[in-house]
Amino acid sequence: MTVIKINVLTVPSEGGQELAKRFAARAGAVDNQDGFEGFELLEPSDDRNEWLVITRWRDEDAFAAWLTSSAFGHGHAGVAKSDSPAPPVALRSELWSYRVSLSSPGGSAH
Repeated sequence: MTVIKINVLTVPSEGGQELAKRFAARAGAVDNQDGFEGFELLEPSDDRNEWLVITRWRDEDAFAAWLTSSAFGHGHAGVAKSDSPAPPVALRSELWSYRVSLSSPGGSAH
């Protein structure tokens, strides 16, 4: 059963574009991970300062395997290994976990 992991990142307004830039630089890094089904980075469109990193996984085991993979370590250590490490963009991070209870394929109304 598909599981959804939502990493809620609290980002000051001046850091949003830097966050998006860093994610764009790593785009596709998780795509070949066994059990990975999709990714979205959601930027707030109101006055909130929480960005949502949404990933979909085949199951909890697939997500857990990614957390211990070299791809995860590489993607999350890249900034720290540079010659002049940039500080984190997010002030806070919280992980939410969900299972898909009901789904619709979508489509347009006629």
